[in-house]
Amino acid sequence: MSPKNVVFKKICKDKSVGVYMGKRDFVDHVDSVDPVDGVILIDPEALQGRKVFVTLSCTFRYGRDDMDVMGIAFRRELYLSTRQVYPPLLDREKGVHTRTQAKLLRKLGDNAYPFFFEFPDNLPCSVALQPAPHDVGKQCAVEFEVKAFSAESPDAKVHRRSMVKLLLRKVQYAPEGPGVAPSVETTREFVMSEKPLHVQAGLDKEMYYHGEIIKVHVDITNNSSKTIKNIIVSVDQVANVVLYSNDSYAKCVAIEEPGDSVPPGATLQKVYPLLPLLANNRERRGIALDGKLKHEDTNLASSTIVKDGVLKEVMGIMVSYRVTVKLIVGGEVCMEVPFKLMHPKPDAVKESEMEEEMEFQEFKRAYLKGIIDDDDDEEGNASGGEDMAPAEK
Repeated sequence: MSPKNVVFKKICKDKSVGVYMGKRDFVDHVDSVDPVDGVILIDPEALQGRKVFVTLSCTFRYGRDDMDVMGIAFRRELYLSTRQVYPPLLDREKGVHTRTQAKLLRKLGDNAYPFFFEFPDNLPCSVALQPAPHDVGKQCAVEFEVKAFSAESPDAKVHRRSMVKLLLRKVQYAPEGPGVAPSVETTREFVMSEKPLHVQAGLDKEMYYHGEIIKVHVDITNNSSKTIKNIIVSVDQVANVVLYSNDSYAKCVAIEEPGDSVPPGATLQKVYPLLPLLANNRERRGIALDGKLKHEDTNLASSTIVKDGVLKEVMGIMVSYRVTVKLIVGGEVCMEVPFKLMHPKPDAVKESEMEEEMEFQEFKRAYLKGIIDDDDDEEGNASGGEDMAPAEK
């Protein structure tokens, strides 16, 4: 069966403007980034002579919008681009449209107008630090957003009822090629011990996918007179907030502590399986996520890959992963093995294989039973349902 042709839609409260998009995740392929395209549906009567604009923005937030310490803003606009959609500056019929745009224009009728943005090459990917269950307000995050609004000019004050916002995600997939399997080793000598302790730890590969078990190979030769009392193997996620303060947060996202011991003169060769999942860390404050779309699930943040020529400070939040092997032996012997955690590149789905019939997915909180949330920023307003959409053609 062909994949569904899902269209995300959201309409502002005064029903003057609605946004229709074929997807909310946009892939950074390193050498290029998926463009942002969609269609704006307007109601000329509700506009009352106002113009319609659409913006694409990238924002880094390191605290609530109302926080300001010694003149330092905790919110920075990394990118903002604005287009006038209505009245159109170009002839709609002569423009080049994507396949989804062409379908939407045919379905939505004469009051629908296309929009198109290209991401600059130096913008970061979406990432957010998970708040604690009791936290209120905005989370620390790099966010992308499409906003459509009606106003007399792009700089005019906009009434909340006349705007609609839709959060997007910019994501990266794992690069081609397996990379070099990482491995580290160390030799530790102890006082009153003639021979040393030798430890080697390694992984099967450098790149792992979300949901994949990480096998940690540990090889211990204990020629010392000390007893290794315990072995702890964990996956640590390290999130560096580089834009403002260079804060660093290291969080354990998976751990194995089987209680293995190695007496003097003995050896141990063992593989420890680890599975870092958000499902096991949902209550932990400060865990980095791959962005967060309202009312939708996400996962642990992917490893950050910085393109050549891009300043690290512009990345906002940089994420990396490491396996930590600790030996409890009259103190600690600690080893760190870095690796990458990302999404696999999905099989390409040709637009020609998509079903012709469109399935509209609304964002109206009344439909989401059991969810209570006073944050109106992503909804920009509830969806107006089918009120603006014309009859089927």
